[in-house]
Amino acid sequence: MSSLVQSVDWLAIAPPTLAAVVGLVVLVADLFIGEEKKAVLGWVSVAGLAASALMLLPLRDGDRATFCLTGDAHACSYTADRFTLVIQFLVLGGALLAALLSVTALKDANKDLPEGEFWFLLLSSAAGAALLPASRDLATLIVALEVASLPAFALVGIKRGDRKSSEAALKFFLSSVTATAVSLMGVSFVYATTGSLYLTQIADRIQHVDGQFHTLAQAGVVLTLVGFAFKTAAVPFHFWVPDTYVGAPLPIAAYLSVVGKAVGFSGLILVTVVALPSYGDVWGPALAALAAFTMTVGNVGALRQQATRAYSAVRLLAWSSVGQAGYLLVPIASAAYSKDAEKAIGSTVAYALMYAVVNLGAFAVAALVARTSPLNRISDYRGLYARSPLSALILGFFLLCLAGLPPGIIGLFAKVTVFAAAVDAGLGWLAVVMAVNVVIALFYYLQWTTLLFRAPEGEPEKRRVPAPLTAAIALTAVLGIALSGAPQLVLRFSTTGLF
Repeated sequence: MSSLVQSVDWLAIAPPTLAAVVGLVVLVADLFIGEEKKAVLGWVSVAGLAASALMLLPLRDGDRATFCLTGDAHACSYTADRFTLVIQFLVLGGALLAALLSVTALKDANKDLPEGEFWFLLLSSAAGAALLPASRDLATLIVALEVASLPAFALVGIKRGDRKSSEAALKFFLSSVTATAVSLMGVSFVYATTGSLYLTQIADRIQHVDGQFHTLAQAGVVLTLVGFAFKTAAVPFHFWVPDTYVGAPLPIAAYLSVVGKAVGFSGLILVTVVALPSYGDVWGPALAALAAFTMTVGNVGALRQQATRAYSAVRLLAWSSVGQAGYLLVPIASAAYSKDAEKAIGSTVAYALMYAVVNLGAFAVAALVARTSPLNRISDYRGLYARSPLSALILGFFLLCLAGLPPGIIGLFAKVTVFAAAVDAGLGWLAVVMAVNVVIALFYYLQWTTLLFRAPEGEPEKRRVPAPLTAAIALTAVLGIALSGAPQLVLRFSTTGLF
């Protein structure tokens, strides 16, 4: 019988632990700091997230594991392999950029948003999101998913007295809880048929399930995927996205669009490729169908947005993120059919890194425009070049990256990588669906881009850009341009020795 005493590698668990500790420090400090000094909490949170990201450097060899059973060194609850480190870098980097946007948003809100609670919730969610890719048992996976999600519900509804915000939070909460309940049922089925929660043990034991339990195991596989499909905003679990993004503070919408997706697809990868590779005939077709429906529904939804409708810019980014989730799912589905599953998964990770940089950048420019146009309509971006030439050029670059057009080489490179993963796996029909959707997306991305350079209506209004917002826009722009200059670095970084 295995001992219950487990080893603890404190350096391995440092990134999520540090984020959680800083969150607790901010919560306690909020009790003793006067209203006029609350801004300090924001900068402490930004510094904490930066320090958490820097704690990844000593782990770059990617060969650490902790909370392992003493009788089985391969059965561990926490593993800091290359896959974990890449996703933690994405999560903590995304949270850091969202925090920079939040510093300005909280200052503009003029005490309408409770600062101490805001920063505590953001850091708590980031800690859960950083824990999830390192989780190697189903119990820790579900706990990490909920630690990342529960603070996010509160962040969406944190605007005081805002009915739209409260409605968005309630819709997000109810749909997420339902998805989690279904996943827990799936986990119980998998545990009942294998007798283990550790992913490596499940991968071995589920191949030898008795015939009478085979159907139960298959049901467990499908149900377990539901919660993670919800987090990626895959169709039909996407309906919460547009209203939630509109109701939430804009930095939180940016956070959900990137970090929420990272949580979802990393959970999907761990459950499918690590725990259930032998059941590829079950989850492969399911994820391929989800990918096709998700990219189609997302792009058609974005295409239907009216430029003069209130919050149409945020809604377009929301529907666009649903479509992008479809592209992210393609290589995961391809891993079921591919001889080199790690290469296919690397395509998803590479696409996610590209998407994180440019989508956060697009939200940063949207936050800038929202300071003068609170309704954030697409029509409000008309003539942005006359008001703020550099911001217009940067947003145009980000939109071209999302569309996959030069000079956004990193976007084109990422789409070609995902397309190649589908073709190599023999999923020609899915590659065709993706190609059609890329063409659909070109229309609304280019339509928005051309609007930036049209003659403005009325006298252009110029306002000073706050330093944190400037830093977020500049950082994403520099990263996007650098990666477009050397896109092969992303793929090499995200595919070398993931597991």
